[in-house]
Amino acid sequence: MNINYEYYKIFYYVAKYKSFTRAAEELSNNQPNFSRVIKLLEHELGCRLLKRTNHGIILTPEGKILYSHIKIAIDRIVQAEDELLSITDLHDGVITIGASETALYMALLPSLNKFKKSHPGIRINIKNHLTKEAVESVKNGLVDFSIVTTHKDLPKPLISTTIMEIKDILVGGPSYQFSNEPISLKDIEQLPLICMGEETMVYELYFNYFKENGLTFKPEFEAATTDQILPMIINDLGIGFIPKMYAADALKKKKVYEIKIKEDIPVRKICLVENSEYPLSIAATELKNELKH
Repeated sequence: MNINYEYYKIFYYVAKYKSFTRAAEELSNNQPNFSRVIKLLEHELGCRLLKRTNHGIILTPEGKILYSHIKIAIDRIVQAEDELLSITDLHDGVITIGASETALYMALLPSLNKFKKSHPGIRINIKNHLTKEAVESVKNGLVDFSIVTTHKDLPKPLISTTIMEIKDILVGGPSYQFSNEPISLKDIEQLPLICMGEETMVYELYFNYFKENGLTFKPEFEAATTDQILPMIINDLGIGFIPKMYAADALKKKKVYEIKIKEDIPVRKICLVENSEYPLSIAATELKNELKH
């Protein structure tokens, strides 16, 4: 059978309220039209569904069978419409984000603060990853998108959008104060360096930076997180490249000192990585736009 959904909808409301008038008011329609629709539906199904009595409308046995099924379907449709309305109005929803540590603190958290104030009903699930893991999560559809620090082009179907650029500075503790004149990277090569581990993009970045300048990058200390680098520098264990905002307070308090070098320090990018094969939800798109501003 190919019966118009509206016929079933009208039948549902007439049966629910046991009144053509009430059903017509609920659906903003007219009663005569409803009577015509019920007759057409009964003709299509080959049985009588409703019976008028002095006490109003009652369902025939066949009408009760139909109503028991139609009620489930209509309730599910209304529920789905309500859920979609809540999502499209950004009153509800879940966004899952992969984030590397630096990108989390420098780009994601400041934007999330503003986003949550505007959309408190949206739930945020953050997966803390190394950059390579965060990108892999996007590729496999495990997250809506990832915020990472990267300097590499990504293979299709991944799309990378630069959110911001960060330039590191080289800092050292009290034992590593130099004159204001820049020194060469070759001089730095001889000093104890502190960096993230070999599996990280920042290690790869500085490995290539030293290599391009004909030097070898051999950190004496490898930290598990970016947050560990600054305390190690403050305690005079060595020197390290970190985002200036990370060192701002320590620089002000003269716990660390900037070491200027002649060679340009490479710029790092914080990027939003998404998969073109997995369309973003309305909520995720809204947060993405917030991050890009």
